[in-house]
Amino acid sequence: MIFATAGHVDHGKTTLIQAITGVDTTHLPEEKKRGMTIDLGYAYWRQDDGTSIGFVDVPGHEKFLSNMLSGVGGISHALLIVACDDGVMAQTIEHISILRLAGCPQVTVILTKADRVTPERIEEVRSQTTDVLAHLGWKEPDFFVTSAPTGKGISELRHYLVDLHQQEQQHPQWHKRFRLAIDRVFSIKGAGLVVTGTALAGQISVGDTFWLTGADKPVRIRALHAQNQPVESAGAGHRIAINITGDVSKENVSRGDWLLSQAPNYQSHKILVSLIADEPLKHWQPVHIHHGTRHITGRVALLNDANDTPQLAELILDEPLWLVDNDRLILRDISAQRTLAAAKVLSLHSPRRGKRQAEFLTWLHQLNSADSVSANLALCLPKGELSLSQFSWAQQLTESALAQLLETFDLINVAGVILSKENADNAKQKLLDTLEEYHQQHNDQMGVGRSRLKRMALPTYHDELVYYLIDQLRKEGAINQSRGWLHLPTHGLAFSPEQDALWQNAKVYFEQSEPWWVRDLANEMKNDEKVIRSLLRKAAQLGLIIPIIADRYYTHQSMEKFASIIVKYNESNGSVTAADFRDELSVGRKLAVQILEYFDRTGFTRRKKDLHILRDKGLF
Repeated sequence: MIFATAGHVDHGKTTLIQAITGVDTTHLPEEKKRGMTIDLGYAYWRQDDGTSIGFVDVPGHEKFLSNMLSGVGGISHALLIVACDDGVMAQTIEHISILRLAGCPQVTVILTKADRVTPERIEEVRSQTTDVLAHLGWKEPDFFVTSAPTGKGISELRHYLVDLHQQEQQHPQWHKRFRLAIDRVFSIKGAGLVVTGTALAGQISVGDTFWLTGADKPVRIRALHAQNQPVESAGAGHRIAINITGDVSKENVSRGDWLLSQAPNYQSHKILVSLIADEPLKHWQPVHIHHGTRHITGRVALLNDANDTPQLAELILDEPLWLVDNDRLILRDISAQRTLAAAKVLSLHSPRRGKRQAEFLTWLHQLNSADSVSANLALCLPKGELSLSQFSWAQQLTESALAQLLETFDLINVAGVILSKENADNAKQKLLDTLEEYHQQHNDQMGVGRSRLKRMALPTYHDELVYYLIDQLRKEGAINQSRGWLHLPTHGLAFSPEQDALWQNAKVYFEQSEPWWVRDLANEMKNDEKVIRSLLRKAAQLGLIIPIIADRYYTHQSMEKFASIIVKYNESNGSVTAADFRDELSVGRKLAVQILEYFDRTGFTRRKKDLHILRDKGLF
């Protein structure tokens, strides 16, 4: 178990830890010279069962408050130190506020320097501290009255801490991905690079490979010390020193970096949060932001009214952070004089528009109240498709935990993207409606390619997900595919007997020469132009011929030959031009351009300046 100290400067935090453990946590020459803690100090108290109780000694002076904030992340129990002679001071209240905002659930009060005051003064300070803690939400905390020089209360405190240590339960984040915020980096002769920090989640073992964000490289775990003891494995809630090996040096790593079980998905620049504010915040207010062992600046953009609970906001970060859902950030004013608020991460993605709409704010309220990963997923699925890599990163789910979670939902999972059954049904109906509308507007064409249908109906969805839905519709018989074209079953079923007889005559002309204009073919066949136009439109619906522009037709076989030329040029050159096509077919440039533009329209190719690049090879 790890305890963090808190309290005003010179109230005896370091002395108390030394009285309990025998360890002096000051390690910097400047600290010993000034007699005060500047950086984080650590002490470990070995127990009879082989385990250790850890202590994080944080600086009390306001100038070093950022170091204090680096030490309380992930700590579940704090020891609030109040000197009996001074009583509750400004930094005492500041530290208590930070503990509250950081989400520390348990606080024990230790009154020090009791040998310097009267019993009446001790009771006065006890009452004063009780009132302050009660105001901030801690009711009836445990109190100990101590004096390090005389030993008063030290034995009782030691027994109390041992009892808490023995009652400790497994950390609630034990089964998540491993995360450790690095607070120290140093080298040991003969061992190499060592990083230290408190594990916020997950498990780590010797021989494992992890990701180091500062170097942005994988590293291997050579050795571990947890709670100041050599171990083979450790995990969430442990204070860990990690000997790492890999293509990294001390210069690549610093306080604020992370050691992670997997390469991170993305860094956040804008996030959506709920605020617990100790004083009102202003819209677009600049702030200092503390997260893990990192300290940056940014701005707060308020999304709802200041009187609403909770206060919802967007944080715009001046530097990106490695964040996950439900992380806590501490906000201080831009002069770094006052602690303003805590921010709980609700979403790592902030939309460009609609953040202040009532429906979206209601959704954020629901996210804020979600008490499980399952509840969070249930809120995210109605929004549309969801990337599993992004969701599992935000929730820090291992592969096995993610698989178990997905089994409890009725959804579609394709290429790492999931969609609820309800949204999948809506998307399939959108595909059918779009295809029907296309038939109405282009009744002379057989249908549309799947890439083009996807762009028309569901442009924001992932390709593989839409193609899966299209395949489902085909298996269900709701969509047919003829010669690569997708169409409704009721579209272009067959010629009438009269049209079939006329087509047998027209087909001979296409076998002899092509392309044909409607007017020219009508003249050759000595038939009415309207009749021939209707015939050729029906033939196009059946996929027998294809209009490259209005009233100008090629057979499907010819278009397949043209498509093979395009594929050949794309495989050799990466694209095809009108000049290439003209020379290959020995036709005029105008006709070559008409054919290539047809392929662009259907989605077989896409145009980039003068180049035509293959897009959907399976269409022809």
